[in-house]
Amino acid sequence: MTNQPRSVLLTGAAGRIGTSLRELLPGYGYRLRCFDRLPVPGDPEAVTADLQDAGALAAAMEGVDAVVHLAGIPGEAPFADLLAANIDGTHRLYEAARAAGVRRIVNAGSNHAVGFTERPADGGIVPVDTPQRPDTLYGLSKCFGENLASLYADRHGIESVSLRIGSFAPAPRGIRALGTWLSPGDCARLVHAALTGPVGGHVVAYGISANTRAWWDLSTARALGYEPQDDAEEYAAELIAELGELAADDPEHRYLGGRFTR
Repeated sequence: MTNQPRSVLLTGAAGRIGTSLRELLPGYGYRLRCFDRLPVPGDPEAVTADLQDAGALAAAMEGVDAVVHLAGIPGEAPFADLLAANIDGTHRLYEAARAAGVRRIVNAGSNHAVGFTERPADGGIVPVDTPQRPDTLYGLSKCFGENLASLYADRHGIESVSLRIGSFAPAPRGIRALGTWLSPGDCARLVHAALTGPVGGHVVAYGISANTRAWWDLSTARALGYEPQDDAEEYAAELIAELGELAADDPEHRYLGGRFTR
């Protein structure tokens, strides 16, 4: 986008990442309109509705410049639930954005869209264009989100960034997270870059911090203007002393999706 969007619809605003972005994104100059099926604490103007509520979703889209779409089930669940929340819900979100003339969407994807991809034997970086290889029905729903974003970019000209988010937390919680951690501060930096950086159609970007042990390709994220500042390495000695290194055949080490592949 040539100009920074000022008004942004944030779906899933009551969730973990949504709560963090509610605190941090206004510092970048954004006015947030929050949307969640649960009440958003401290925001009496937030839209409390489900993505299935077409009227509420259309009203929430009015006058916004862009969307950060976090709403949905954040882990494995029965397919019927994922179908309603992650698949049909994301389609409804994109269709409402198209009808309202919104030109950019930042879509919360997941590394689990490529979860059964194995780490390179030489310990190298996994490229961002690695083919989809979901590790769960949840991962499959995130593949749908990426493909839907691609369709709406090609057919309707909506610029989209699908973020394959890693291990979001205030601090890494395990050995795998030494490579996959995304700090709250870097998450906000990444979303800001995705809202303002150059996008030609649909872009997929991994969402991790500047981790010394990273094994995901950040080239497309950096091309958007993302400059991560945090590194999980400062937690490495303590975590390794407590938990030990992962064995090479442990799914947490072997696959992008870690334990989701078990």
